[in-house]
Amino acid sequence: MKISLFAVRRTSIGLTVVSVGLSAWAVAAEVTPDQLEFRRQGVRRMIFDRSQDISLAGLWPAKVIGLDVMHPAVNEQENGPRLTIEGGRLRIRAKESATATRWIGGFNPFAIYDVAVNTFTGSGEIGVMFRDTDAEDRITVTLVVEGGVHRGIRCVVVKDGKEAESQDFALPDDLVGSGPIRLRVQMLAVGANVFVEVAGRSTLIGHIDIAEHFDLRRKDLMRRFEFCLHSSLQAGASVEIDEATAALSPGCGQADIRAITYKDGSPFMDQGRLWFTITLRGRHGGWPMQGVFSMNPSVFDIRFEGLIVFDRDDGLLRNELASHLFYDKEAQEWRGMTVGFSAAGDPVKDVPKQLWAVTSKRDPRFGFSVMKAKPVEMPGSSEDPSILFDQEAQKWRVLVCTRNKGFLAALYEADEWDGPYVRIAGPVTVDSTGCLLQKFGSKYYALFGSADRKVYIYSYPDLKPAGELRIHRPPWGEKTNTRVWPNVISLPEGYPAPYIALMMDRLTIHRKYSNPIFRTLAFGWFIRKMPAKPKPRIGAFLKLAENLLLSVTLMILGAQTNSLAKFHILATQRWQSYLVT
Repeated sequence: MKISLFAVRRTSIGLTVVSVGLSAWAVAAEVTPDQLEFRRQGVRRMIFDRSQDISLAGLWPAKVIGLDVMHPAVNEQENGPRLTIEGGRLRIRAKESATATRWIGGFNPFAIYDVAVNTFTGSGEIGVMFRDTDAEDRITVTLVVEGGVHRGIRCVVVKDGKEAESQDFALPDDLVGSGPIRLRVQMLAVGANVFVEVAGRSTLIGHIDIAEHFDLRRKDLMRRFEFCLHSSLQAGASVEIDEATAALSPGCGQADIRAITYKDGSPFMDQGRLWFTITLRGRHGGWPMQGVFSMNPSVFDIRFEGLIVFDRDDGLLRNELASHLFYDKEAQEWRGMTVGFSAAGDPVKDVPKQLWAVTSKRDPRFGFSVMKAKPVEMPGSSEDPSILFDQEAQKWRVLVCTRNKGFLAALYEADEWDGPYVRIAGPVTVDSTGCLLQKFGSKYYALFGSADRKVYIYSYPDLKPAGELRIHRPPWGEKTNTRVWPNVISLPEGYPAPYIALMMDRLTIHRKYSNPIFRTLAFGWFIRKMPAKPKPRIGAFLKLAENLLLSVTLMILGAQTNSLAKFHILATQRWQSYLVT
């Protein structure tokens, strides 16, 4: 029987197949992954996209009735500044030099804090304060204004009533001005990035390390701290505020995209949507966090749903990442594995980076969630775990990157989902990232990205080369990092394509004095196409050498820190979407 498959467009009527008795999904059941081609359908970057924010607290002046009740004064207000609501804005005025601090809400060390300044007359500072209600510990980040002109950002850490750290960051020349400006503090538990946004463009101004003074991952500290609006005005100055807010946010970059699944590796679908764990990028290893997103696979409506932190019963809530979560129907429990990147942020490096088994009875996909974590015994494993239960073998299997002269994929198995695990195949000999175990038809395959400008396909469970994933308009350029995650997902009948893939890129935009260097990510989804001959392989060792040289170069550039830390984010975040043809 001859099956003719036409190119698929993303339409409401789905996939068109000319055949007798077989649907595209019946055909898809017979294909192998090297016979598929994935075609890009869309691209998107999220850079502090406020439409995606999950609100925690805020001061919205137009909705305030009883300012002193809703947002009471904190401590003494020096020299009695006058606070009023005028024209839907909060106005703070000072006849003589004065300070004012107002409570806005509770504190979450993984949230984004914004102060939208409309106008500032005179000189002074306006911004945020995070303070311990039981101790003389606080952090203030303020916009510094001179004669009505925005000049810089000031960050001050006070510990036990004494100034422990103070940094001043000059604004780039093109941001020095007097128009509306938004100060943004991206809290990342052990530190914070400081941005300003003007005319929709976010610019990184600087960062502060906090864990060396106090560890805000401590559950007792995060409960005691509070979020305040803080101003310090010189005589005759005034400032008008549009809003001051706290929210969970997808941030300025996303990576490590992986579908949430059932224990057999099939995608978890709920409310007609696929669900994903996606890393929210920070500054370096100890700063990023674990986000949760969803998407209707018939369109490209990626949506931020929540944030997960992890509890090791050590008194801290940790920001691990690169997690694979699955729902175990029999146990009625959410389970999975995460990578202990938070170790990089520990002031004392007692526990190395390793894999952790995580559990939750509560659905962790929404809002702010906490999952219990315990270490996994899996010798040699490092990161990017993909876990499933192989019904035929009656074993739990994990494809994971091992650290062995680079990152190399290997397969492990165990009788219990949380181990102990033993290695049964690999490691492979090619650079590996974003490990994925996925079923095509009736067979599982192992997929992973690479520095070799390829997404590799290996057989399962013996990990033998089985080709490369074919991607039309892949999420990399001629000279960019190609270590993307495959994230291929099979779909049931009724969708425009039998397979999709949501991917990222690894673009890095930096300047000579930009530190940190942000890795910027993107997304993609794809559709199936007829087989084609694979392209010739390029020597893996040459590409590995090229990647190592790039890494050393970036480390050297990154070491050239400068207090200005000028870094423009606008062009650096990209989500890519691909469709199967």
